[in-house]
Amino acid sequence: MKASDFRSLSAEELDAKLLALKDELFKLRFQAAINQLDNPMRISAVKKDIARIKTVQRETGLHAANS
Repeated sequence: MKASDFRSLSAEELDAKLLALKDELFKLRFQAAINQLDNPMRISAVKKDIARIKTVQRETGLHAANS
């Protein structure tokens, strides 16, 4: 997803999405450890999505603090 897609979500939806992505990253790392990973590029994509969500959460927090 793009950052603009994440910006349209509410705070609760962002938290839920973040938890789901962290769970997926854990499962992907586990699959990589036992050599059953189909698409190794998915790990980096999930990491980037997690970073995007954290960035949007940080922007929202800073924006709320300045208002």
